[in-house]
Amino acid sequence: MGEVTVLMGRARAGDRDAFDRIFELLYPELRRIAHRRLVRGVREGIAETTVLVNECYLRFLRRDSLTPADRAHFLAYSATVMRSIIVDAARQAQTDRRGGAAEHRELDTEIIESVPSAANEILEVHAALEDLRRIDERLAQVVEMRYFGGMEDGEIAEALGLSTRTVSRDWEKARLLLAVALHS
Repeated sequence: MGEVTVLMGRARAGDRDAFDRIFELLYPELRRIAHRRLVRGVREGIAETTVLVNECYLRFLRRDSLTPADRAHFLAYSATVMRSIIVDAARQAQTDRRGGAAEHRELDTEIIESVPSAANEILEVHAALEDLRRIDERLAQVVEMRYFGGMEDGEIAEALGLSTRTVSRDWEKARLLLAVALHS
């Protein structure tokens, strides 16, 4: 067993130092995953890679227990947490874009609504992903890890215990299903 796997066991038993060490060891990978996600232009509400990784750490701390069994599962779960953070930020950006708590006044133009925003894209993908999850959980996991977690096929394959080829096929199938859902 690798160091991270041993530390996972200790962290699941409540050892906070082991949890901190896991994050320290995997921090470069978490930053790489976060950076790949944010570099795609989805930065609304999230200032930078470090903020996303740090928020991920804080959300892990708020949980009662750590459930991933090894490095691959930890990174996969981190992708889920990052998705949650990004979706929350997109929702907040939508609220702010619509004026938040400010008094609303109707405009005579539809220009503002016709300009797509990254927040809209994130929320549309999130909704389509929830629909996909009801059809095929594994396809949804692949999309979540790739789109929201910025993970590559090999990383996803390791996390899910699949071959890279299976992940590639799942990604293509999921992309087709999501394209239909997003354009209907």
